[in-house]
Parts: sequence; structure tokens; C-alpha cells
Amino acid sequence: MQAHEANAVLYPVLLRGRQLEHGDAEAVIIGGMVLDIHATPSTRANPGTTTPGKVCYVQGGVARNVAECMSKLGAKPYMISVLGLDMAGNRLLEHWKSAGLSTEGILKDKDIETPVVCNIFDVNGEVAAGVASVEALEKYLTPDWILHFKSTLLSAPVLMVDANLSCPSLEASCRMAADTGCPVWFEPVSVTKSRRISSIAKYVTFASPNEDELIEMANALSGGDGFHPLKENHNKSNLSTASLFQMLKPAVLVLLEKGIKVVLVTLGSNGAFLCSKGGPSCFKIPIEKTNRCGFVGQLYKTVMQMCPPNCYSGFLELDRSSRLFAVHFPSLPASVVRLTGAGDCLVGGILTSICAGLDIMQSVSVGIAVAKAVVEVEANVPSAFSLAAIADDAKSVLCGAKVLFHQSMLRTKGR
Repeated sequence: MQAHEANAVLYPVLLRGRQLEHGDAEAVIIGGMVLDIHATPSTRANPGTTTPGKVCYVQGGVARNVAECMSKLGAKPYMISVLGLDMAGNRLLEHWKSAGLSTEGILKDKDIETPVVCNIFDVNGEVAAGVASVEALEKYLTPDWILHFKSTLLSAPVLMVDANLSCPSLEASCRMAADTGCPVWFEPVSVTKSRRISSIAKYVTFASPNEDELIEMANALSGGDGFHPLKENHNKSNLSTASLFQMLKPAVLVLLEKGIKVVLVTLGSNGAFLCSKGGPSCFKIPIEKTNRCGFVGQLYKTVMQMCPPNCYSGFLELDRSSRLFAVHFPSLPASVVRLTGAGDCLVGGILTSICAGLDIMQSVSVGIAVAKAVVEVEANVPSAFSLAAIADDAKSVLCGAKVLFHQSMLRTKGR
């Protein structure tokens, strides 16, 4: 029996006679739950021999990291994923349950090999090499399984999908969101998988590529290879923020003209570019779909007090739906321990803020503040966040944000 045939039999058995557990007004996250194995040498590693160091298990996976980050900020995201009944799967599942999050959307089966990624770090905390075994995500996280949870999107403020999904599953997820009027956030995961944007761009509200993923997405959407990574020809450390944006702008324009509403280009220590066809108020969650309970409510109130919408110096004139705008958000100084998880938690912080009713400018500022907290710990997601520290850091980011570009939408033909 093929995997899709087995799933068709399995799903009704799992769901028959049960009422869905999902709550109201919570984000839905579809993608990978992965056990990460982190190997960090205590001295510079030499090829062909073992090196003393530290090996640890860390809960990972882009979608899982985003969802856990949101939960640590007080949200209760609804996770749709797959796990095996093996050591890795049991470890991930127990951690998920301990966070008080629903496991209903997680397919669990003995035939599934839980996704595992082994990363080897250098002495500076950056990934030197890695091996990923994540085939189960494409094999078992199928459209059939995903479509069983369409009702979760009726009240969801946003759906996030990561590019670990197969193209059919991405398309099914996005069509499901379109049918229920739910905006979609696309997380590219990697340069190779970022190309999966090509079949779903028209459904996507937000995308969050890094520079290399942006280039690959632009090539996939334009049907060519005319865009090249900057590192091939330029020393980025010598570029000004404005010059870096000018080099990336043609690729950004491709994504926007293909239908993506908001492109957030993450730049690591250089911060992020927020680009859109509309102004800072181009996207806000309807009030009935916001969640302002508990920690999330405190986050909303604190950020609104410290970073009110009217504090955007020079941004108010940007709020015109026919305009293209780009804003640079600076990064924050941090005592870096490890960089893995920072990008995922950046997205988690932004999504939590959007779902609380903050605007996109405030939300990106919160996301960068959350990312700072992440790089200062060893885990992919910190055990807890400080509300005061996040709000204070978000204010610093917002105060340092600068408009880079603002004009009528340009065509990319001939570029």
C-alpha cells in the first residue's frame, strides 16, 4: 500500500467522532517538527578525526520553532505536522504537550521516521555543516491530512506555511486559506526549497526570505536565472544599507509584482528590509480575530504605549495603497551564543504581534527584539521572554527604522 493510500484509510479513523480542539482566533502553523542534533567543538575541528566538544538534542524545525516562540509569547498556535513513534518523535511530542499546546493536528504513526537534522557548528557558533533527514514531511504531511483541519482557519488571523511542505501540500494549504479569507505567511526554509513559492505566490500575503532565498525566489518566479547572490560579486560589509537595498530591489519587485503583498528580507546583523505595495498600515488583522489575552495582551498594551503608531517619524505619508515602500529596520547589539532559531523566532514574534492587533511596523520591531533574545541562548527558542526587555528593544528598533524607498510601483520588464 502506498503512503497516500494508507493515509486515506488512517485519517478518518483518527478523526471520526471527535470534535476539533482548536480555539478561536489563533494562528495556524503548517510545517516541520524536527529534532535537531547540535555538535559544537571546543576547539577548531580537524578533518578525518573526532574533536572534543558538546553534542545536544534541541527541539527544532522552522514551523515548530515559530509556533513554540509564539507560545512563549502567550499565543496558542494550532500546529499541523507529522511525527513518528520513535525516540525523536516522542521527545518532540512530550515537549509540545508540556507547553500546553494541542497535538490534534499532528499525525503520529509508527511508519513515519521523525525528521532529524544534525548540525555541526564552528567555534563561533555558526553552522559549518549539516545533514537533514526530513523526507517524512513530504511523504506524510499530505493535502489529505491538511484539509481535515480547514475549520481551524475560519477564525484564524493568519496561516503560516514553511517550504518543507511538498508543492501539492503548499498549494492545498494556500487554497484552503483563500477559501476562508485567511492571509498566508510563507517561510522559505532554505535556498533550494524557497523555489516552491512559484506555484503559490498569488496566495501569499507575507514572505520572509533572507538575501539568498530572495534571489532564488525571484529566479523561480521570473522563470530564469538572471538574479545572482550578492556575495558572488560584492563585499557586503562595505555596502551602505541604501546600496544593499538598491541591489536587492529588482528581486523584491519580482515578488511583489507576482502577488506577494509584503516581503520581509532578513539581513542577519544588518537588520531587515520591509517592502510592500502599500504603506505601514497596508495590513491589519480584523479586531474580531485578534488575541489579547494574558501575556499577548500585556505585550500589545506595552508596545502600544512605548511605540504608538503615531511615533513613526516621516512614515505617515507612505500610507497609500498604490505605492511601493521599503523601510530598513536595524538589528540590535547582542551577546551571541548561537544563531540558529533567530530567523524563526523573528517570524514568531512578528506573527504574535500581528495576531494581537499591532501594525506591521510595530510587529517587525517586536520580531527583531525577540530575535535578539534568541541569539543569546543555546536553545532554538528561549524558555521565557522578558516583556519589558522586548518592549524596550522594540522601541529602539522602531526609532532606528528609516524609509529607503517610496514611489509608484515599478514594472520589472526588461530588468
